[in-house]
Amino acid sequence: MPCEVWTEKLDAYVDGELSLPESNALADHLRGCVGCAAEALERVQLKRSVALAGKRYEPSTDFRSSIAKSLIQKSERGLGFFWKILVVPALLTLVFVVGLNFYLGRAKAERQHVYSELADLHVATLASTTPVDVVSTDRHTVKPWFEGKIPFTFNLPELQGTDFSLVGGRVTYLSQVSGAHLIYRIRKHEISVFIFPVPNASNTTISGPVQARSFNFEDWTHNGLRYFVVGDVGANDMETLGKLLRDAK
Repeated sequence: MPCEVWTEKLDAYVDGELSLPESNALADHLRGCVGCAAEALERVQLKRSVALAGKRYEPSTDFRSSIAKSLIQKSERGLGFFWKILVVPALLTLVFVVGLNFYLGRAKAERQHVYSELADLHVATLASTTPVDVVSTDRHTVKPWFEGKIPFTFNLPELQGTDFSLVGGRVTYLSQVSGAHLIYRIRKHEISVFIFPVPNASNTTISGPVQARSFNFEDWTHNGLRYFVVGDVGANDMETLGKLLRDAK
């Protein structure tokens, strides 16, 4: 298929709107075409710049709370004592329900935003001519490379006897927090593993697997770190790699 046809699909690929077979085919093309890979990388960088610019004008939680309080105060001044007995509890209930829904909706939106950011990093890495800064299949080479570059340490699994192989790693950033980005390969598919510090996260809490932006995700927290696994492979492969990482010593 000529590059012109692939180029027309890049925007849909970056936005996660392609079907899984099309997404896999385009990913294979990007690995062998420098021109299309550069185009994909440029689109990802533009998308991230626009997203960051949009967040500058997001109203703060304090601002929304002050608006809600002012509405309640105005309602109270315009009501008699009898109506206060009936209306104020209803208003408080309404505010609570709206606030709860807003909190849950915001938490879900923030999680989707994180997935979208990581999907962009995954796509950008696959499109890059230098996807990793330390190239090695040996975990005893990759892990020490991160020492002094990120403010935490982590363990990598032994892959002998599995279908997975380690490609290498690089330092990455999510919301200005530095972390580790590892690349694993299985059956010609690349899987990204992101590791970031999370304060007060001691117990293992697994979330997923879920699908977003045409990729499968699995994430969990363990010993103060949060792990994200991102790839276009099946959920079983994601779960297998996730278990290997959780059991690593």
